[in-house]
Amino acid sequence: MTQPLTIERLSAHYGKVQVLEDFSLKIEAGELVSLLGASGCGKTTTLRLIAGFLEPTGGTIRLGDQDLTRLPAHRRNIGLVFQNYALFPHLTVAENVGFGLKQRGAAVPERAARVAAMLERVELTDLGDRLPAALSGGQRQRVALARALVIEPPLLMFDEPLSNLDAKLRVGMRAEIRQMQRANGTTSVFVTHDQEEAFSISDRVAIMQAGRIMQFDTPETLYSRPANAFVARFVGFENLIEMRVLARKGDLVEAEAMGGARLTLSQVEFGAIPDAFVLGARPEGLMVVGPDAPGIPATLGLRSYLGRAYQYLCDSAVGPLTAQGLLGAAQEVGSAARLQPVAAQCCILAPEA
Repeated sequence: MTQPLTIERLSAHYGKVQVLEDFSLKIEAGELVSLLGASGCGKTTTLRLIAGFLEPTGGTIRLGDQDLTRLPAHRRNIGLVFQNYALFPHLTVAENVGFGLKQRGAAVPERAARVAAMLERVELTDLGDRLPAALSGGQRQRVALARALVIEPPLLMFDEPLSNLDAKLRVGMRAEIRQMQRANGTTSVFVTHDQEEAFSISDRVAIMQAGRIMQFDTPETLYSRPANAFVARFVGFENLIEMRVLARKGDLVEAEAMGGARLTLSQVEFGAIPDAFVLGARPEGLMVVGPDAPGIPATLGLRSYLGRAYQYLCDSAVGPLTAQGLLGAAQEVGSAARLQPVAAQCCILAPEA
């Protein structure tokens, strides 16, 4: 039965080092949520706490109405897919898939039927008698996934499950995982450091830093409307320009940045603009135009060819900026230009504390 996962005010320490403090997260029944962040942000610790491999120093973990907080790991009935697959090398594919059912006392005929059905589902029917060493990386990943799913757990967790696969196979496997998770409707937690992977596979994503959730939202919202400068940088807003409003006229705002650079921004296009703000812009959010056009004055530096556009490293009064220009209008290094914000690739943020 599909159940929600609720984490309330969870705390954890490694010795004297606090890894999580007052960490709270609610994952709806049937939802796939990714914990995303760099190494050391606390995402794997959170997974280990949910799985029962670590014991928290405070807080609660609930799956539906069941309190998991102090329950031993083997009694939590959680399906786990690990980074290194964790297959038993001396057991065949079929024996690996059926291991959890055997541990739960499933009768031999039932176990055989469920294993056969699961092997067919992951397209490994003809490989049931092979040992893991005879399989490719993608096949071993399918075995690990089948082993986790066959016990029909109320909660499924993935710990960097695709990081050992090549790029092409990763794309295919994440689509398979998503399709199977949706078909089962199993509440799932997916731990990864890969933004593209998290965004492509998740209903919602929790971006973490130093044991805290910086923003928890849909991939679309995180990408277009980051809540703060940390998240903005994380999702590709390389340019963060501090500005202050000089004048307002209807929906138009005249704002000034460091060095006197001025911009006129439409609140219809950019959203509400406070008196002090940070303009976040991806490289494609600053368009290189002629030196007499409106925009931030800049001197163009290193030019890179991206196929769809040229990208420039620029010097400006507000600091170094990364901008893009049209393919048909290549600019020389050292030439003067203006950088115009493109609303669809910009965001308005509160000033950093």
